[in-house]
Amino acid sequence: MSTTQNTFDWRKTLQLGLIGGLVGVLIALVGMVDEFDKRDIVAGTLSMGWTLLLLTALITGYFAASMMPKGRGLPGIVSAVVASAIFAVVMSVLAWLVDRFDLRQVLVNASPNLVKILTFEQGVPNGLFMLIGAGAAVGLLGGVIHILPDRIRKAVALGLSMVALLGLLQEIIQVSLAGFEGVSKALEWMFGKGTEKGLSVAGAIVVFIVVAAGNLLWNTNAPKVNAQFNKLPQKSRRSLRWLGYGILFLVIIYLPAVLGLYLTEVVNSTGLFILMGLGLNIVVGFAGLLDLGYVAFYAIGAYTVGVLTNFSGELTWHFGWNFWLALPVAVSLAVLAGVVLGVPVLNMRGDYLAIVTLGFGEIIRILALSDFLKPSIGGSQGIVNIPPPQFLGVLINNPQTLYYVIVAGAILALFISQRLRDSRLGRSWKALREDEDVAQAMGINLVATKLLAFATGAAFSGLSGSILAVKLGTIYPHSFALLISINVLALIIVGGMGSIPGVFVGGLLLAGMPELLREFAEYRLLIYGALLVVMMQVRPEGFWPEATHKRELHEAEAVKPAEAEA
Repeated sequence: MSTTQNTFDWRKTLQLGLIGGLVGVLIALVGMVDEFDKRDIVAGTLSMGWTLLLLTALITGYFAASMMPKGRGLPGIVSAVVASAIFAVVMSVLAWLVDRFDLRQVLVNASPNLVKILTFEQGVPNGLFMLIGAGAAVGLLGGVIHILPDRIRKAVALGLSMVALLGLLQEIIQVSLAGFEGVSKALEWMFGKGTEKGLSVAGAIVVFIVVAAGNLLWNTNAPKVNAQFNKLPQKSRRSLRWLGYGILFLVIIYLPAVLGLYLTEVVNSTGLFILMGLGLNIVVGFAGLLDLGYVAFYAIGAYTVGVLTNFSGELTWHFGWNFWLALPVAVSLAVLAGVVLGVPVLNMRGDYLAIVTLGFGEIIRILALSDFLKPSIGGSQGIVNIPPPQFLGVLINNPQTLYYVIVAGAILALFISQRLRDSRLGRSWKALREDEDVAQAMGINLVATKLLAFATGAAFSGLSGSILAVKLGTIYPHSFALLISINVLALIIVGGMGSIPGVFVGGLLLAGMPELLREFAEYRLLIYGALLVVMMQVRPEGFWPEATHKRELHEAEAVKPAEAEA
């Protein structure tokens, strides 16, 4: 073993500790620690504010351990402990400064309550020693997690994540399942009682053990289960698949009755983002065409339905159609707009394509605001009194009935995406994404392939916008800002570029969770940014990546073992 491998790198450890400390200071001074401290993850034991700090310390320790040479467990653990202790020292300095000097004229969130939180309500200096000890202990945990085998590490991470998720959603879960007598008694034991919020200590332990052990058992036995399944006769395998589809169908059908109005509304909002994400995934994920004006097709679909179904006489054109007649027209106009956008950008790539599509999206928004089109589409006043649709005599005017329309649209988009992914056109899109010149040399028609990508993605966005119009009953130009396109693009990146399941994962993380945690909405963009930065470092391929992207991004890691063996 070389001298370099035996050398403990104090410089990197110090750097990581200071970086983690600066991140912790930022979290504290923007008010997240104080605000999130009002919500418990484990009732009376661990708040969400402290969870953020401990997670920062844990990540700091984990990265410090990963900087040590492979196979050197003790130096990695020592590095993790030292780095997390440095993080805690930086936070202690912050607490001391806030306690000693009045900084609130410049830093509003540098309050006495922040000092109480950081010092475990023990004050300065006694609480600071506890803070440094807690940081070192969490760093030790990060170092130990790093040296664990990969499958155990994933099980531990999933268990901790599930504890945090259930603790956050405690109120919503209890309200939703309160009508089920047997379940409600179990929930009383699992969650805090009375004014306490979050999981109980026993509930947190049980959730962690069950989730981690279940994940570990599944990963261990999954190959055997798959082998046994493949040994079954084809008829039996088909029957089991249809049984699974039947169970899933029943869950989808009865889900609104279980969730209630509020959670169904959250599912509907998330479903619209997933529907748009499936379309943008074709344009960006499959074909590699960076489209930042995707919200334009969303707006075209919504405004078309609004104009065609409006009968109040406020607009120049009031056709009074029903939703089902207006829907195909709205999708067709969105497809046409996709082709119109695609023609002038056929020879553009990368940043230039992003800028032009961004301009297209802004043009549509400004036109919707303009006085020129105000008689036809309402201008800044928008379109109101969009009637709800009917289906087989049922009026679709509440979240629990609209849910089925959104699910039907998402299933249709999912089916089309899956069929296109492995088709000849889908393979052409992927070739275009990898290298346009090589794709053209192989005989792929770049013009037709790009236009089909824009048109297909626009169709899904137009469908989503059409449903949005009847969901809200009113539409305004401000509902179609650039941030919508950014959110959908972030959804795809977080889930995994080109991955269809990744769209659903990204939708749940970036559209569903913020809706459930509305009290922390002011920190949404900050959390978005932090999540993207961390993910690009830890898992650049996304949470549920496409196989090709994952292989490309980890190609260097696969080459290193081969070089070492050589």
